[in-house]
Amino acid sequence: MSTANVLSLETVLVQQPGNIASDMDGEKVMLNIQNGKYYNLGEVGGEIWSAIAQPAPVSRIVEVIQQTFEVPVETAERDVLEFVHSLLAEGLVAVASAS
Repeated sequence: MSTANVLSLETVLVQQPGNIASDMDGEKVMLNIQNGKYYNLGEVGGEIWSAIAQPAPVSRIVEVIQQTFEVPVETAERDVLEFVHSLLAEGLVAVASAS
């Protein structure tokens, strides 16, 4: 079963502990302490990461991205889902609960 079937706009995501993120020239970079990997989250990814500092539904993250970057909801939804899929695949976020 792929994560595409698992994630919906109602899925609540939260950051996994053990990551150190900081801003570098407007982009967020992160170190995962568990695996020693660095990640460049970029500007949009940094906003998504910040949005899930507390458990948040994917729909709320989409709203934040849509408003922050003034993009159509379809664009925000696609970008957020793609990015959180990659975060999930790397074990950087967890599903807090699903409806």
